[in-house]
Amino acid sequence: MKKITKITLSALLAAPVTFSSFGLPTPASAANAKPVGQVASQSAPGPVSQAPSVSYAESAADYAQFLQAKYNVQLPQPLTKGAFIQAVAALIQADQAAAADKGSDSDSKAPNFTDLTSDDSTYAAAVSLYNNGILSGTEVRANDKLSTYAAVFIAVKAAGFKELAYTYPEAKTAKALAKLGISPNRVQGQAAQELAAAIDTGLIPESLYPALRKGGDASSDFANILLGRVLTSQGKYKHEIGRSGDADIYSKLYDAYRTADLIEAPDLKQIVDQALRDNLVTGYNLKDNRYNSNFIDELTLSYGHDDIKHAVQLIGLLRSEGIDADVQFQPKTSAFIYLKEWGEPKETPDYKVTQIENGNYIAYAKEYDIQFEFNNTADKVRFNDIISKYAKKNSDDTSALIYASWWQPLYYSPTEISGYPVIANTKITLGNYYAQSFSLKENAKAIQEGFRKLAPEANISSYTFWVDQPFFNYLNGESE
Repeated sequence: MKKITKITLSALLAAPVTFSSFGLPTPASAANAKPVGQVASQSAPGPVSQAPSVSYAESAADYAQFLQAKYNVQLPQPLTKGAFIQAVAALIQADQAAAADKGSDSDSKAPNFTDLTSDDSTYAAAVSLYNNGILSGTEVRANDKLSTYAAVFIAVKAAGFKELAYTYPEAKTAKALAKLGISPNRVQGQAAQELAAAIDTGLIPESLYPALRKGGDASSDFANILLGRVLTSQGKYKHEIGRSGDADIYSKLYDAYRTADLIEAPDLKQIVDQALRDNLVTGYNLKDNRYNSNFIDELTLSYGHDDIKHAVQLIGLLRSEGIDADVQFQPKTSAFIYLKEWGEPKETPDYKVTQIENGNYIAYAKEYDIQFEFNNTADKVRFNDIISKYAKKNSDDTSALIYASWWQPLYYSPTEISGYPVIANTKITLGNYYAQSFSLKENAKAIQEGFRKLAPEANISSYTFWVDQPFFNYLNGESE
């Protein structure tokens, strides 16, 4: 194949979208980002992180940050039972679940609460939890301070462990309560079963054991940890393969890469392949939204590449620079036009081609995105300097760079970072799969309209986000 430096500027700009940084022989396409709004710059310098530890446990502050960012849930002080009920309802969307399971006649499902009226701020949430079997009585006591035990009894059912709890025989219940260090006489019946299940399933981490032994009012930290564990048990917390500081993170990266195949999605490919034939775009990515990380946008960067050894060294590089982060691996297939003058393409299990009418090919290459959620915005900002120094080619001499570094590395943020230019992504979604193309902002409208002509009924969207300067330069036709 010809080197990228021999691809002319006119060829690069022949269509309004391009690929990710080049690590020939395969040009890489762009990756996904969530729709974003304008937010404050994250460029303020911060302290250098300490070296990452080998393990990381989510803290009350981690959960509280996630709850506020994703669900707009912030527990008040003092913390009442009603506030906790409202938070749980927001997290599990119990009203929608109940409607789906039991029909839409909400009037027939409303319980006759003895101490709540329909104009009470807790009423709608209490109805939702009641209809989902999370609240069992008609006396809510919403204005009472939240007790540790009341919080657990609500959480264990919200987490989906109610049926499991009621399988517990007396001896098994007593054994679980012994782990907590309380007598079976202190909690009995179904309440004891629920508490035992919460202990055995890990819904209650050991850090909360002292508060439960003491009893009394639940702190906001106690409640935030329970809410975070409820989200985790429902599959609604962050989705990741691990932390960059984990001892087994490299094995997990290799396993994720080895088990990822080229994404087929034939109905979707038919649409975007036609876009390639029509020169609407010069490339696109295929991804699966089931690999969405659900990370907090302000702390997240996505990084695209095609070589797994590069990813492993990148994680090692971050560790050596004292940065720890959540890591999610996202399989990606990059599709682009392979020109016939580049020579006969050689297929592999991770690289396929289809010849088209003009003699060129559509090539499909296995790639990946890694999403990082950093501990703080200062680490997110530092990432750019680290890549610029250790993972970006500026000459043919790569002796001081990590393996398979690119001329134009691709990494991007759904929120603003000072010095990062803004570009656009246009997405077309069918089921769990989506195709996307990155472009300059001024070209996004034409791509979106072109997609809509090809697939009038498809879900098509376009939005802007922030990308590293070298990739922006590439979109403007610079080859190095």
